[in-house]
Amino acid sequence: MQVPAIHNIAQCHQVVVLIAHLENNMAPTLLADVGLPSAGRVLSIQSHTVHGYVGNKAAVFPLQILGFDVDPINSVQFSNHTGYATVKGQVLDGEQLWALIEGLEANDLLHYTHLLTGYIGSVSFLETILRVVDKLRSVNPNLIYVCDPVMGDDGKFYVKPELVPVYREKVVPVATMLTPNHFEAEQLTGRRIETEADALEACIALHAAGPSKVVITSLPINNMLTVVGSHVQSKGKAPKQFKIIVPKLHSYFTGTGDLMTALLLGWSHKFPDDLDKAAELAVSSLQAVLKNTIADYDKARALPAPKTHQLELRLIQSVNELRSPEVKFPVETI
Repeated sequence: MQVPAIHNIAQCHQVVVLIAHLENNMAPTLLADVGLPSAGRVLSIQSHTVHGYVGNKAAVFPLQILGFDVDPINSVQFSNHTGYATVKGQVLDGEQLWALIEGLEANDLLHYTHLLTGYIGSVSFLETILRVVDKLRSVNPNLIYVCDPVMGDDGKFYVKPELVPVYREKVVPVATMLTPNHFEAEQLTGRRIETEADALEACIALHAAGPSKVVITSLPINNMLTVVGSHVQSKGKAPKQFKIIVPKLHSYFTGTGDLMTALLLGWSHKFPDDLDKAAELAVSSLQAVLKNTIADYDKARALPAPKTHQLELRLIQSVNELRSPEVKFPVETI
């Protein structure tokens, strides 16, 4: 911008007004990178779908919203989740996973604060995950490993049952936080879980195996869903336990467990000694996402029963609820 020559006070005032006018109509100045740190850096190994929100598609965006850098590795890459009539795609094997880890290591890129794992379809891949845990902890001994032991739901497996002993005997002992659903908690503990007391005892059994934080994400009781959590804050002391009761929605959603685990990771980083607070925020975000999903479907529906694609989680539309959830389902300390 060329400023005219100034010969008197009046012209000086005119120049000030001109500059202010130009500044108000120019694009905002771009700020230089000030090097703000992220909340942490997460390696997330889960499934991926081109369409819809499950696995990494349900986990990466919420974690980024909460301030994390996230590096996703896709255990499978499918066109859509398996609730659709047709599924096409590829499955990553253990050797391919390890090749990616070697590539990261060669470039000194294995500095992670968290490892997050979800759906894993084979024993060989799960065995490789154990190698990944060892490798990451050789770089960062304080690595937090959050494991969602995805095996099945509603009494049915959707992975091979051979994965159960690998999870129980090898994976659970190295996990920091474990987030099984009702069915998965039964498989990992080898016991029936029918009541709140059963769930609390199952958490104690899982603590004894390794993880200091356990959240059973869905226990159906009296047409409601109960989230049961347990945190051993120091060895030798009884765990701090809690529950959160939410309404049971009579619609089938996919990706809710993946989203819940990601939110638990995110909020637990902010409240490392307050798992009940982290769970309260995670549950509130998840319920808000489900509410938005149902509301969006109700607004556009033409048929009484929703089709599969109409109940894909509305994550993008729920960005405010992911970042700053309003607590509507308070935690109850047990």
